[in-house]
Amino acid sequence: MFTTRPELRGTFGMVASTHWLASAAGMGILERGGNAFDAAVAAGFVLQVVEPHLNGPGGEVPMLLYGAERDDVVVVCGQGPAPAAAQPARFAELGLDLIPGDGLLAACVPGAFDAWMLLLRDFGTLGLADVIEPAITYAERGYPLVANVRTAVEGIEQLLRDEWTTSAECYLPRGVLPRAGELFRNRALADTYRRVVNESERAASTREGRIDAARDGFYRGWIAEAIADWLEDAEVMDSSGRRHRGLLGGDDLARWEATLEAPVTLDYHGHTVCKTGPWGQGPGMLQQLAVLAGFDLEAMGPGPDYVHTVVECAKLAFADREAWYGDPDFTHVPLDALLSAGYADERRALIADTASDALRPGTVEGAEPRLPPLAVAAAGAATGEPTLALFRHDLGDTCHVDVADRHGNLVSATPSGGWLHGSPLVPGLGFCLGTRAQMFWLTEGLPNSLEPGKRPRTTLTPTLVLRDGAPYMAMGTPGGDMQDQWALAMLLGHLHFGLDLQAAIDAPMFHTNHLPSSFYPRELRLREVEIEDRAGERTIGELRRRGHDVVVQPPWSLGRVSAVGREPGGVLKAGANPRG
Repeated sequence: MFTTRPELRGTFGMVASTHWLASAAGMGILERGGNAFDAAVAAGFVLQVVEPHLNGPGGEVPMLLYGAERDDVVVVCGQGPAPAAAQPARFAELGLDLIPGDGLLAACVPGAFDAWMLLLRDFGTLGLADVIEPAITYAERGYPLVANVRTAVEGIEQLLRDEWTTSAECYLPRGVLPRAGELFRNRALADTYRRVVNESERAASTREGRIDAARDGFYRGWIAEAIADWLEDAEVMDSSGRRHRGLLGGDDLARWEATLEAPVTLDYHGHTVCKTGPWGQGPGMLQQLAVLAGFDLEAMGPGPDYVHTVVECAKLAFADREAWYGDPDFTHVPLDALLSAGYADERRALIADTASDALRPGTVEGAEPRLPPLAVAAAGAATGEPTLALFRHDLGDTCHVDVADRHGNLVSATPSGGWLHGSPLVPGLGFCLGTRAQMFWLTEGLPNSLEPGKRPRTTLTPTLVLRDGAPYMAMGTPGGDMQDQWALAMLLGHLHFGLDLQAAIDAPMFHTNHLPSSFYPRELRLREVEIEDRAGERTIGELRRRGHDVVVQPPWSLGRVSAVGREPGGVLKAGANPRG
């Protein structure tokens, strides 16, 4: 099959990400003697600068890593929780039955900064100044603006001019839309990064001490104070059609830290696939694999039988995600049962030759599943008078970075949130707060119902794969609810159809929208399958015959997967996304 480029191979190091400047920054760190974790942090901070429509310091980042010295897979949880003031009753008082996808009401504690710092301190080797300098340089001196950033700014231009004026100062320089390709600067963000470095160096003399000082400055020091002082009086227009104050406070930031956790894993065809816990959607990929293990995918080949089978497995897994997944610190998530072979057999028996038109979560451990209010989700409605002309919910996404080094380390990270279209810039800081709380339901008693201090069940879902117990591959993609569908399709193409990493990424992509969207306004499109036209008329026609509502998309339009891998002899390899 045609591929956009060869699979890269070498022995020194590999960095794959959603932006070439981030990949270059990561490689530069490896060439200076840093390890994969140093490189990932450098790339992550550059992504905050050059892809502000996809992530920022006020967002979040989950990571999976394999540390050669520890010989272990670890999850870094950079998903901040809901504020202490976030109660369903508060939203009811405001006349809201969905959390808006923008503004201040949807802000959780920013998790990205502390997660990157925890990774650097506990697994890296370089200092904060070393890894953050590329980001400071691009923010200060400028970087070529990608077309999608201009599109994002253009989509909310009137909102910036009329309401979010702190953002207009940055993203409408000289009062006009920036042009794609021009050098673009965010000097306020550069100043923030620079002050973080300078104050941490004054506060401590050791590498670890400086990193901890930076964490304190962000969550308990001057950055937290700037955020809290602004939120005390700020009232911001959101898609409810009204201005609201935020619920986040300084105490919320002060009491939170990123954590290290064990991964959730599943063995599949000689590989162990590692994901985050059920505070992310990652176990859903494992559920899909458990069901797919009972099908002969090689015999199907990458045609209509294969696409139909993968889509129907996804529907079942996402129904379970909606009924069972949530922050395990607040709700019992029966993961052992959901990932068991017996449960997979039960679910596999539900798959027919035609497309299912229902959401079918399973009964687990004798308990009946409970779905969120799908009538609200299907209608996509919230109370109030939405000012839809000002707001766009299709402008942002997520980014991703994978790194492998010559020492045997692997890391997969999926930064997101803090989008330029999600919330106005905090005055003086150059970044905005995230809106991840929009993924909570306001109906009480669900696994993913809003509660103070609880992590929203996020869509962010990096992947790490072991082969015969040895670290093999780090991979991931932007894409919201599609992340584990696109990554799964790439993984299946690689494992079952003999495609190398780049060919598996380049293969025609597809996904289903047969699930309640995790994002405001929580749309639900039963039986809908999106597929690139490169899949061919035979596959598309057969899917329609089987009852799928097929939406044909242009070539090279679905999927944003990147991956790095390590062969047993030490050869490293990588593939990157040609789309977007």
